[in-house]
Amino acid sequence: MKVVRFEDPTGKVCVGEWIAPDQARLISGDLCGPHEVTSQTSKIRRLLAPVTPVNVIAIGLNYRRHAAEGGQQVPDFPLVFVKLTTSVIGPGDPILLPVDAPDEVDYESELAVVIGKTARKVGEADALEYVLGYTCGNDVSARDCQIRRDKQWARAKGFDTFCPLGPCLLIDPKQDPNAFPIRARLNGKVMQESNTADMIFSVPRLISYLSHQFTLLPGTVIMTGTPEGVGCARKPPVFLREGDSIAVEIDGIGELVNPVKRDK
Repeated sequence: MKVVRFEDPTGKVCVGEWIAPDQARLISGDLCGPHEVTSQTSKIRRLLAPVTPVNVIAIGLNYRRHAAEGGQQVPDFPLVFVKLTTSVIGPGDPILLPVDAPDEVDYESELAVVIGKTARKVGEADALEYVLGYTCGNDVSARDCQIRRDKQWARAKGFDTFCPLGPCLLIDPKQDPNAFPIRARLNGKVMQESNTADMIFSVPRLISYLSHQFTLLPGTVIMTGTPEGVGCARKPPVFLREGDSIAVEIDGIGELVNPVKRDK
């Protein structure tokens, strides 16, 4: 089932099963608790991020070929950082190039995992039982802040609009999260083309590991890392510019598209 958060024609925020590009079957209740897919349908005026995260936990350097393109060694343990929840936007919302750091803003296509029930010190074998679903994510990053100016990742990864999510939440307990083809397109050109099978640390391994560090609450989003092809690793580098369109596509989930604008 593909679930969307959306505004209906009156502006009311709803949750529903996506049955057509402009239509959903409404869901009552809490997706992380008792809920029901009703027979009532609604028109979709605007798609929103499929979840409103309580936390966004992200993983760096989690694809083998991405590590290789940057000349970095494969890490022994997951490289963990966080993104501010205020950075979350939905499909079609603009990524804003920050006034303080507009020149080296990069894209990172990622599989985002949404936790559905509280996870604390769970085993790897049981980890997927705590997953609500999967969506597309873009770990937008200001590379000058990350690499040279701040030399740490909080601001570089946490600017407003730097965490697009969508277009839907795929809820499928039988889905293998490490078998998703994933790609990014910048203005229609393929920039990243990979598969989540290339992850260094699998999704069950990440959930288990993170749950031994933090309590993962329902609604937690885990950004699982990006494959090779990021803009900063290209020669010459390719960064986002005003007027661009960046798309993250994961087969079986859909395509998350966001325009790029300069912040005022």
